[in-house]
Amino acid sequence: MKKRIIISILSVIVLLAGAFFIYVSDYYKADDFALQTMKSVEIKTEGNLTILSPAFPSEKGIIFYPGAKVEETAYLPLLEKLRQSGITCVLVKMPFRLAFFNSDAADDIFQKLPEIKQWYIAGHSLGGAMASSYASNHPDKLNGLILLGAYIYGDIPIDKTVTIYGSEDTVLDQSKIDYTENVFVIEGGNHAQFGNYGKQKGDGNAAITTDEQQEKAAETILNFINQ
Repeated sequence: MKKRIIISILSVIVLLAGAFFIYVSDYYKADDFALQTMKSVEIKTEGNLTILSPAFPSEKGIIFYPGAKVEETAYLPLLEKLRQSGITCVLVKMPFRLAFFNSDAADDIFQKLPEIKQWYIAGHSLGGAMASSYASNHPDKLNGLILLGAYIYGDIPIDKTVTIYGSEDTVLDQSKIDYTENVFVIEGGNHAQFGNYGKQKGDGNAAITTDEQQEKAAETILNFINQ
């Protein structure tokens, strides 16, 4: 009897593990433009980190958490726009492409780049939620929080947060954005176009291009961190 129970439990574990790996194996891949950006921009890879360093850096840096089940390199075009403005960007590759498996990933970054004096943490969608959680728990380490297609999660001063989302975003639960300070809506933008990974299931149809949405997002982010 005991043997049957053990076999049954092991069978359930195997089935659940199999279902999980099937789930995480189906993810949004970076498009050709993002892959070309990776080839044309000088980047440094250290473990799960991709570092974009400007030719003439400021003392400001952004740690970026990707959205759920999105290949992290899909965000390189957006981060490249920020790098060109003197911002050091650190893109984090998450386990199974799900940020909640390593929400404290930022802990490993600060000491790697001691020349950065002002750190901001950013994230898209689930990555934004986990970045928000980290900012809430480590207010002494960060100068601000940047949310893309996400809302504040945790206890964070509104004046140290910027929230950006597209008017056509039908993935984000916009009712959760029950605050108005430092909230910016990109007209014609949607949920997926903060990255370069194509159409996302359940998302609205964008009325602007991916590049246009990212240009507006980058401009808003720069205004926030340079204020």
